[in-house]
Amino acid sequence: MAKNGALFGLIFVISLSIPLSLAQLVPSEARILFRLRQIIEFPPILQHWNRSTEFCNHSVSPFLTVLCSENHVTQFVLIGNKSSTSVSAMNFTATEQTLSQSFSNDAFFTTITKLTSLKSLSLVSLGLWGPIPTKIDRLKSLELLNLSKNHFSGDIPSTITNLKSLKSVVLAENSLNGSVPDFTKLGNLEELDLGRNLLGPEFPSLGTKIVNLVLKSNTFRSQIPSTIARFDRLQRLDVSNNEFNGVVPDALFALPEIKQLNLAGNALSGALSMESQCSESLEFVDLSNNLLTGGMPMCLNSNSSRRTVLFSGNCLKAGEIEYQHPASFCYEKPLSVMPSIQLEKKKGKPKPKLGLIFGAVGAVVGGVAVLVLLVLAVVPRLRRRKTPNKAVRTISISNKASVDARLAPTDTSLRVLGLPPYQIFSFEDIEDATNSFEQSNLMEDGSHGQLYKGWLRDGSMVVVRCLQLKQARSHQSLARAMESISKLQHQNLVSIVGHCIGSEVQEANNKASNMFLVYEYMSYYTLKSLLTEQRRQDPLKWQQRMSIITGVAKGLQFLHTGTSPGMFGNDLKAENIMLDDNLSTKINSYRLPLVSLIGSACSGPLRSGELNYPTHGEKEDIYQLGIVLLEVVTGKLITSQSELEVKITQLQQSLTGSPSKLRELADATIHGTFSLDSLRNTIEIAFNCLSKQPSERPSIEDVLWNLQYSAQLQEGWTPNGESFSRQSYSSI
Repeated sequence: MAKNGALFGLIFVISLSIPLSLAQLVPSEARILFRLRQIIEFPPILQHWNRSTEFCNHSVSPFLTVLCSENHVTQFVLIGNKSSTSVSAMNFTATEQTLSQSFSNDAFFTTITKLTSLKSLSLVSLGLWGPIPTKIDRLKSLELLNLSKNHFSGDIPSTITNLKSLKSVVLAENSLNGSVPDFTKLGNLEELDLGRNLLGPEFPSLGTKIVNLVLKSNTFRSQIPSTIARFDRLQRLDVSNNEFNGVVPDALFALPEIKQLNLAGNALSGALSMESQCSESLEFVDLSNNLLTGGMPMCLNSNSSRRTVLFSGNCLKAGEIEYQHPASFCYEKPLSVMPSIQLEKKKGKPKPKLGLIFGAVGAVVGGVAVLVLLVLAVVPRLRRRKTPNKAVRTISISNKASVDARLAPTDTSLRVLGLPPYQIFSFEDIEDATNSFEQSNLMEDGSHGQLYKGWLRDGSMVVVRCLQLKQARSHQSLARAMESISKLQHQNLVSIVGHCIGSEVQEANNKASNMFLVYEYMSYYTLKSLLTEQRRQDPLKWQQRMSIITGVAKGLQFLHTGTSPGMFGNDLKAENIMLDDNLSTKINSYRLPLVSLIGSACSGPLRSGELNYPTHGEKEDIYQLGIVLLEVVTGKLITSQSELEVKITQLQQSLTGSPSKLRELADATIHGTFSLDSLRNTIEIAFNCLSKQPSERPSIEDVLWNLQYSAQLQEGWTPNGESFSRQSYSSI
């Protein structure tokens, strides 16, 4: 007995000497986790890992989760704070938003595929780059794969379809290109999110169990197949901002489980069947900016609190005519976008012979050369002629002051963001867009200058703003300013899509040029109106408010860190935060890099502070963001410093009191929709932003990180206080 007691004692002592993490997790997988941390260059969230870390008993957070079963890792969630942008596989250059040039994509996936029991893998916003290797099919047990918001490029490997247990694949916001593999092999697939990549051109082949399908902002340009009628479990379809063509299948509206249907921003044409039926579950439909003609089916013809339908930018005989194109636009446009071989078949023309092609090309090139020589000879003489005494006339700007096309965002990178490419317009383009500045197109004439609505030749609606340049400007400074403006392209900013410097005004016998900035047009509400005027029959729920304020923070982050130099002092207010009918969030009023170049608006002075740096500009933006956060929580605008101080005091007291006090201060319309932890965390973020000492206010990155944490606290909440049985990280 003594020997047995001594033996048990020895075993106990030895067990204490073994790290607990290795006692719970097989040693090889513990080493794999440490190796992964090294390969992805020791992100801050993993800095606390050491040999005593209890991986399988570690507390779960929205940004790091390791779950185990039978001493093996079954779920690994790692979410960073690096933003995703378009990354070319050719001549890749590492940035602050990617892992370094020495990062080995192959080594990373070789290591992670050794976790053979993984069922759920989420690697989001980590700065991973390179192709997704074919060896990913070694994760035979995988059910959920989320690699969103990274910088992966190249094709989606076809070997991914060997993972027969996959239920969810989220590869959104990368730079993936090429065709989509045949996903019909994945019989259990319920979610596929490929949004904001460069994939196409054919609609992917899918199994009929699909519930959530997102293909938005890619390069798909096929028809939507009629076989989609078999997707009787589909609840959400988003194919917006592609080049899908042909007719809209009638069956889409009648799918038994469909809730959200977004077909906006494509080339869908023809008439909708007036006999189309709509499913009772259908809540949201967006048909905007296509080439649709005729009338609207009865079930889509009117909005209600139960169903929202958007259809502007077509040629439909429905709604207000000012938001529809003339019928000729929709009949001519399909020919211009149709592939040339289809045009030949449509027109019945024989293919020209090769010799004729070369001859025609030679004639065109020769004609262009002669025309260029004539322009070079004639234009300088025309410029030297005395012009008639007119208030406005067309001129040409020096090449030195134009934006270098190599420095502007590429069409490819903007397509990934779902944004229009930047353009340099002629004065004739601006006149044509505004119908020669017709009075009926004047939207505003005041301290912001003259704002006109207009339509570009591609049919897109824009807003044109007129500014007057100082006479003493230099070509170099103007070129630098316009280069900076051309890069102000972000999902959460009302983007400037182009400019024109092409008219002169007479001013005290001197000539000063006008500048026209062309903004994207939003059929919008303001956050102010949605919070206070109750313009929507369905008030904003807490999760919607979290999404809105996170979008504002992302736009502000871009202005602070994504531009050179950073843009500070952006007059952030609820009235300057715009939302479309889908609640996409954009900052409307932000500082422009033109302070030394602008004399005034074309009508009236520019708004005070709009182009100037305020004191503590970066921290001033953070302070204003804190005010907006409190307004989102309480549903009431804060119009004075005294109101702000009262509100802060009340909320501070409520945080230390009973939950009922906090609920009383929150907007009544969000009662029953928020997680108390999410609300508390958001209020604490606001308090940090509102610190009296600017140096104590957080950076925009810290704010964004904490807002994402609040969103995660909300995602795991249900009205009865229980957590969802299955967490999804695709919306982070």
